[in-house]
Amino acid sequence: MADNREKALDGPGRLDFPRPLTTVDVVIFIVREGVLQVLLIQRPTDENEPFPAAWALPGGFVDTGRDADLQSCAVRKLKDKTGVVSPYLEQLGSWGSATRDPRGWSATHAYFALLPAAPLASAGAADARWFPVGTGKGKLKLAFDHAEILEAAIQRLRSKVEYTSLPAYLMPPEFTLPDLQRVYEIVLDRPLEKSAFRTRMLAADLIEPVARMRKGPSRPAQLYRLKKTKSPIYFARTFNPPT
Repeated sequence: MADNREKALDGPGRLDFPRPLTTVDVVIFIVREGVLQVLLIQRPTDENEPFPAAWALPGGFVDTGRDADLQSCAVRKLKDKTGVVSPYLEQLGSWGSATRDPRGWSATHAYFALLPAAPLASAGAADARWFPVGTGKGKLKLAFDHAEILEAAIQRLRSKVEYTSLPAYLMPPEFTLPDLQRVYEIVLDRPLEKSAFRTRMLAADLIEPVARMRKGPSRPAQLYRLKKTKSPIYFARTFNPPT
């Protein structure tokens, strides 16, 4: 006999049981002012809202009429806050429990995105700010379980940067090799050896020179751009940690 919590509603295939709140949250990273930063939004100040005025990751409820799947919802939420589509979006994981949201049993599906700049051009961005990604005592206190989600995204990003070209998605259209190395170092939070980095980037068929040089106080530097690739490049080995 079927569980009495699963009664047909309005025809076959429909079940009568409590459904969890379903949301999608997006961890949006950029490199800004020389540090890795994440976009946060301030929640409404209404006391009836959970975590009023607290900072949280961008996201919201799945719209079954507009979102074909979870990634479509993530793309929509990202564009609502930045006005752009990220060149890189990856599903991070799912979090769910009876206690993460005081409004009821809820589950969120988290993504992380990389942006080459810091746009906040959309009309819904008035409550949004970029925050440096801290560690230890500098960790941000966020609504719901978003601090845990953010930490998972940081660890996933840093882990994948060890053996992929992910930082390339944080670069402007044209850049020098030292620019690219600096972004790698910012994300990894440690220095890399210059000659080994240069050799790896040029051998990876990731970048190509442009017909311009960057002029500065010292000798001109060659400018590069990314070759068009549909997915990150994977290296045969990780970057060696400092000795």
